[in-house]
Parts: sequence; C-alpha cells; structure tokens
Amino acid sequence: MEQTPLPILLAQKANWWKRNWKWFVPLGCFTVVLLFLVSVGSILLIVFSALKSTDVYKDALARAKADPAVIGALGSPLQDGFLVSGNTNVNGASGESNLSIPISGPKGKGTIYVSAKKSLGQWNYSGLVVEISQTHQRIDLLPRSAPSGSP
Repeated sequence: MEQTPLPILLAQKANWWKRNWKWFVPLGCFTVVLLFLVSVGSILLIVFSALKSTDVYKDALARAKADPAVIGALGSPLQDGFLVSGNTNVNGASGESNLSIPISGPKGKGTIYVSAKKSLGQWNYSGLVVEISQTHQRIDLLPRSAPSGSP
C-alpha cells in the first residue's frame, strides 16, 4: 500500500475557518460596526421625531413662519433643521419645554429659542425668540399686550 505524502494530507485536512478567516474577520467586524451605527441612528431618529411632534415645537415653528420680521430677515419659505436640541417633559396636564430649533431660509439661518410651561393643559410661553445667525438680531415672537393706563 502506498502512503500519501504529508503536505498533501495537511492540505486536504484544512477546516473551513483556516480556509476563510481572511475574509470572514473583516466582514464580521464591518457587520458589527454597521449594526452599531444603525442602532445609534435609529435612536437619534426616534428622539428627534419625538421632539418635532410636540405642540410647543409645532407652534413655535408656525409662529416663526408667519412673522413678517422673520420672513424679512431669512426669506421665505422657512425650513426647520434636523438637529433640534433641548428637552420636553410632559406629565398629563402639566409640563415644561425648553427647545432650540434651527431654521433656514433663502437669505440666511437662524435659531428659534422656546421656553414654555404647561399648566392646566395649556402651554404658556415665557420666551419665544428667533435669533438671526449672521447679525445676532433677536426677534420676539410673543404677542405684545397694549399698554394700560392710556386715556
């Protein structure tokens, strides 16, 4: 009986891992990194979508889009940015919200700053201003009350 040479015997006995590790390891690492990035992106999307769905966000953006001074400074149409920052805490009929909303128009960019408290189911704004990025001009979006005591 003839014996098989040792190098041929070793080549035949190589397992799947020894044959394929050079492509499997980088592909596995890439898959782990990709899954991590998708998870982080999904969490960010959920958080920003939740902030954008609040009543305070929608009202502040609507007031900015309707204000003639803001339209004059930034142009029309106004677009809201993606990276909203701040916090909103609502518990039934009460809550608090502090937001910073980036906006832009054909003439420039700005930021809406909102500070509001919810009491008895209604939001009351303590501050609602648009700051124009280029000039740092602040435009107050809260309605002004008529001066009292006039004859």
